Amino acid sequence: MLEVRVAENEADRGAAFAVRREVFVEEQGVDEALEYDDHDSEATHLVAVDGDEAIGAARLRRLTDVADLEEPEAIDTDGAGDVGKVERVAVRRSRRGEGVGQALMDAAETCAESRGLGLLVLHAQTRVVGFYREHGYEQVGDEFEEAGIPHVEMRKRLQ
Repeated sequence: MLEVRVAENEADRGAAFAVRREVFVEEQGVDEALEYDDHDSEATHLVAVDGDEAIGAARLRRLTDVADLEEPEAIDTDGAGDVGKVERVAVRRSRRGEGVGQALMDAAETCAESRGLGLLVLHAQTRVVGFYREHGYEQVGDEFEEAGIPHVEMRKRLQ
């Protein structure tokens, strides 16, 4: 049975990192030095599991500076609360199409709301923009390259 939980121990964090490695480094060819960064130590990590098997991962972090975002002047933090960023959303290839990504995003949004975040941003690979649109995210700005992969910035206000 699918469960998404905050990775509060080293075993869960290791499982989340293993999924990220499989999806981003091995499958998509992202440089390992880019995949794992200084934000990992401060972020909240989520792991999706089915029984004992880790099948998905994501991370959430509070942004302390929105200057690097697309159209930062449009961010009304007074109305939205603090800004969070959802990153490293990954689902094992063999488990895609089973609702794991949806469950990860639901958990990330619930986690964000519980931390007082009112606006979420993410950098979506262009091939999965539709997935995020279906979940209420809107594209902001133009396409850009990140880790050698085309991305767009997307945002969603939480209630």
